[in-house]
Amino acid sequence: MDTVWLGEVAYREALDLQLSYLDRRATRRIPDTLLLLTHPHVYTLGRAGDEANLLVSRETLASEGISVERVGRGGDITYHGPGQLVGYPIVLIEKPDVHKFVRSIEAALIDAVRAFGVESRRIDGLTGVWAGERKIASIGVGIRKWVTYHGFALNVTTDLSRFRRIHLCGLKGREATSIAEETGSAPAMEEAREAVVAACDRHLERFA
Repeated sequence: MDTVWLGEVAYREALDLQLSYLDRRATRRIPDTLLLLTHPHVYTLGRAGDEANLLVSRETLASEGISVERVGRGGDITYHGPGQLVGYPIVLIEKPDVHKFVRSIEAALIDAVRAFGVESRRIDGLTGVWAGERKIASIGVGIRKWVTYHGFALNVTTDLSRFRRIHLCGLKGREATSIAEETGSAPAMEEAREAVVAACDRHLERFA
């Protein structure tokens, strides 16, 4: 799997880029590719996400320069912003099994955060990765032309107060955490990126 580090990219720009990669992957002009980046502050709602899970008005957010985007992934509402590593795997799945693909992403992220001394897990029925009872990584994927897009967001040094403005992933009472919160130290984004790339190489290779 190829890996491309994009730095900070606005959400809509990143979506257009994903679709470009998706079209090229569907016609086999490029290999499976993991796009890694960060976003400026943005809240995103999945296809069936409930607007009631946004706890502040769009007007308030707009006054702060923060957008709310409705997008074509699974899952409800989440936050993206500085200090969070976002990954968009553009992967051709010959026999689409999105459930298996999501479980593989979870396994990769569990491995990745273990490299920093954070023990995490899946919780049945709750997509994502959890450190104790707090969510350290969110996952929401889409599929088009048998190619995956959208992906995951891992909290590295994320400002966790941003999650208090939503019911995280539509789950009332659930809180977010980060590698920095769990360990008491702030890893460099480059270190987190390297750990995630290595783990994705191991767990997503079965789809290659």
